[in-house]
Amino acid sequence: MPETFSLHERLAADTFLVADWTYSRVLLMNDARFPWLVLVPRAPGLRDFDDVPQARKSVFLEEIDRASRILRAHVGAEKMNVAALGNMVPQLHVHVVARFAADAAWPAPVWGVGTAVPYAPEAAKALLGALRAM
Repeated sequence: MPETFSLHERLAADTFLVADWTYSRVLLMNDARFPWLVLVPRAPGLRDFDDVPQARKSVFLEEIDRASRILRAHVGAEKMNVAALGNMVPQLHVHVVARFAADAAWPAPVWGVGTAVPYAPEAAKALLGALRAM
């Protein structure tokens, strides 16, 4: 990956590092209300899906699928939401959110619903360990 990759400051402030995969940096959103991963291609200057080089698209999509499978397996999600909006953070990133009929936002999207509830330090450590092991 190019040396010039840097994570947008807002993503860095709102997440924990899970891992660096072949193409994506995988992050855990610091909101205990929703099990939520964010994948960021580790390449500079990407804003939208069509900016991903053709040679990397299949790798990126497989990593999105992998994140969905891992999160679903770990939390038993009823539904997986996958989205790339980029309206507040211009750097291309994909949200992979495990959803439940009883969650705080159901059936609406998770954005703009209530206030984030940060993970307790031990809960974050345990979840990160479990996600890294999968």
